Amino acid sequence: MRIVVAADNAGVELKNQLRDQLLADDRVESVADLGVADAEDDRAYPLLGLAAAEAIAGGEADRGVLVCGTGIGMAISANKVPGVRATVAHDSYSAERSIKSNNCQVITFGARAIGPEVAKKIVAEWVGYRFDPASASASKVEHITKYENAR
Repeated sequence: MRIVVAADNAGVELKNQLRDQLLADDRVESVADLGVADAEDDRAYPLLGLAAAEAIAGGEADRGVLVCGTGIGMAISANKVPGVRATVAHDSYSAERSIKSNNCQVITFGARAIGPEVAKKIVAEWVGYRFDPASASASKVEHITKYENAR
């Protein structure tokens, strides 16, 4: 699995911790860090969220982990890229269902809303989830895809 990570300056510390965890995970083939590198970099979260989602839509990455203050702005930004589904998930069940029920490729976190240990636990679980295209949820995801492709 190829994962892209990104954060604004509000989320850089948590992003770096999650990036390092993913780099050490044997299930992860590669991790591309789109920034920011430190809290001095004040690039706006939409630029980073869009860039990460574009990498996924373009086939350069399979999934993304994005962090900002709340996670909401990153999710909104990533969801603007056709073919990408992103969600904020601050609990294990939501993270699981984001993949298994909605085939989301992107999970976002709010560094001001979740502790790093909980985020690490969620990411470790999230990497192991797969969407089953034969599941009862597949037809629901297909409705979303058809709508998006018709626009």
